[in-house]
Amino acid sequence: MKPIACITGASSGIGEATAYELNKMGYRLILLARRADRLTQVVNNIKADGGEVFSAELDVRNQTAVADFFAQLPVEWQEISVLVNNAGLAQGLSKIYEGDIAHWDAMIDTNVKGLLYVTRAVTPGMVARKSGHVINIGSIAGKEVYDNGNVYCASKFAVDALNKAMRMEMAVHGVRVTGIHPGAAETEFSVVRFQGDEERAKKVYEGFENLVAADIADAIGWVVSRKPHVNINDLVIMPQAQAVAGVIIRK
Repeated sequence: MKPIACITGASSGIGEATAYELNKMGYRLILLARRADRLTQVVNNIKADGGEVFSAELDVRNQTAVADFFAQLPVEWQEISVLVNNAGLAQGLSKIYEGDIAHWDAMIDTNVKGLLYVTRAVTPGMVARKSGHVINIGSIAGKEVYDNGNVYCASKFAVDALNKAMRMEMAVHGVRVTGIHPGAAETEFSVVRFQGDEERAKKVYEGFENLVAADIADAIGWVVSRKPHVNINDLVIMPQAQAVAGVIIRK
């Protein structure tokens, strides 16, 4: 039977692109996202391509809903081989003394707590089977702090720490853990950060060739296709024009 991959935040961006990539590689897919309408379109695209999908509208911030969803998975969908913790967001870009606490809560609840809730639900099965692969989508913001990024950076530094902790704790059980940290990738990231201001978001990516979601999905496909004894611990993926987090060479 084909292996199963579970992807959070699968309705757009990196999650959507990863769904298409892993479908091409022969995975059955569990796709989760908050936006049911967008998720339905992704599911329809994959089914039209001959893929097998089990999907649900799910907010990873809701611990009870996450636990219930995975507890009630049909038997034929329970043996998850790959978990891609992709759901995440940034909100606002302000000094910490001017920050919006609602933005802080949204980032911490999604980027850290949501990742933990899903991981807690899925990894016991991997440990029991002595097999599996967890891929956590971090950010260059989890490696370098940039001006006005404070709480978003803190949340992604937490993801980086969790990558290392998970790897230490699950290697003995044959479970691989990979952190993937994109730099400037044009998805809906900046639109969400700027509360739907598409003009402001567009300016983030002007004057250079940025990453796109498919670049990260391609890396995920490569990571999961390594031989079982090979683990890619950490990938930092940047556009050539982005020297470090806060330095982009624009034409």
